[in-house]
Amino acid sequence: MASRVTRRTLLAQAPAFAAALAAPVAQRIVSVKAAPLPLLPASRFGRREFTSDYDPARWRWFGPFSQLAGSILVQIRTDQGITGYGMGGGGTAAVHIIETHLKDLLVGANAANIELLWEQMFSSTSFYGRKGLAIMAISGIDLALWDIAGQAAGLPVWRLLGGAAKERAPAYSTGSNFERGVALGFRAFKMGLYEGVGGADKESMQRLLAELRKARSIIGPDSRLMIDCLCRWNVEYTLEFARAAEDLRLDFIEEPLLPDDLAGYERLCREVRGTRIALGEHEYTRYGFAHVLRHSAAHILQPDLTWCGGLTDARHVAAIAAAQGVPVMPHRGGSVFGIHLVISHPNCPMAESFGTGEPGNEMMERLTPPFEKGAYLPPERPGLGADLTPAILRMYVPSLAV
Repeated sequence: MASRVTRRTLLAQAPAFAAALAAPVAQRIVSVKAAPLPLLPASRFGRREFTSDYDPARWRWFGPFSQLAGSILVQIRTDQGITGYGMGGGGTAAVHIIETHLKDLLVGANAANIELLWEQMFSSTSFYGRKGLAIMAISGIDLALWDIAGQAAGLPVWRLLGGAAKERAPAYSTGSNFERGVALGFRAFKMGLYEGVGGADKESMQRLLAELRKARSIIGPDSRLMIDCLCRWNVEYTLEFARAAEDLRLDFIEEPLLPDDLAGYERLCREVRGTRIALGEHEYTRYGFAHVLRHSAAHILQPDLTWCGGLTDARHVAAIAAAQGVPVMPHRGGSVFGIHLVISHPNCPMAESFGTGEPGNEMMERLTPPFEKGAYLPPERPGLGADLTPAILRMYVPSLAV
C-alpha cells in the first residue's frame, strides 16, 4: 500500500494549518457531559469474594474505577456546532468531578485555549488531585478539546502537532492469543503474567517461564517479546526472573513493582541485564514522570493519554523523556486517543494495541485507528478520528446521545 503521508499531502494541508493558527475562531464551550464507558469488566484482574483477611486477591481487587473498567467518555459542545469526544478514566467518581467541579471552569471558555484550560484544571484540583481520579477526569476533557481543535481546523490532530514523524506506527499486540497476533502481522507481543503477589515461589516462576517459551515458539525467534507483571512482584523476584528468562530475549519487563516503589525501580534499572524496565501506565502528569526520570527508574515510559493528563501533558512527557534518551511507548497507544502522539513525536517508537485482534465490541473498534500488517496508520478524519454516531452512542452511552 502506498504511503498515506506524503510531502505533497502535507504541503496541500499547509495553508489550512497556517490559517487555523493565524486566525482561530473562538469556540465557546456551551455543554460538558461525561458518562461511564466500561470497556472491560471490573473482574478482569480480580474478584471481590475473599477467603480470609489474608487472601492474596485482596491486594489486587482493583474495583470499578481503574483500568478500562473505569473508562469514561467526555462530550464537549461549542457554540460553533462542533462536538468533541475524549476518553478518560475513573468511572463514576471521575464523572462526578467533571460534573460538580471541572465543568465550572469550562462552560463559557474558549475551547481553543487548551493549554490554559489544562493548567487551570490542574491547579484547581491540586488540593485533592495531582494523581489518580482528578487527572483521569482532566484527561478526558483535554482529549475532547483536542478533538474540537482538529475539527475546527479541518485536520487530524497529528497534523496540528507538527505532522508525521513516521509513516506508520509499529505496534505490539497485548494478549495471549499469539496465533491471532501473528496472523494480523504483529512482530512484537506482550504477555500478561498476572500470577502471585510479592515474591512468588519457584513453582510459579517455572510455570510463567513455560508459558513464555510456548509463546516464543509461536511468534518465532525474530519477533519481540515483552511481559506485563501488573505490579505483582518485588525487586528480588524480578531480578531472578530476568536471569532465568535470558534465553527468551525479553524486550522489556513492564511494571513489576507498585508505582510508588521508585527506589525499587531504580535498583532494577541498575542491576537488570538482558532486558529493559518499563513503567508509567499508572503514573500521572509531567511532574510524576519527571520524578521517575530524576531517579533513573525506567528504561521506557508508558503514559496512558486517557489517564495521565491527556495529550497536552503527554507531549511534555515525551519531550522531557527525549531530552534524557528515554523512549515513550504510550499504554494503549493504538487508540485514536494515543496514536496522534505516537505518529507525530519521534520519541515514540511503538504503539500498544487497542482492541485490534481482541474480543471486543463495536465501540472499541470505533476508537481504533486504521491498522495494517502490524502497524497503525495516521487517521485522516478531522480531530482525533473517533466515529461516534448517534446510534453507537445510544448503544453504549445513551446519556450522551441526547
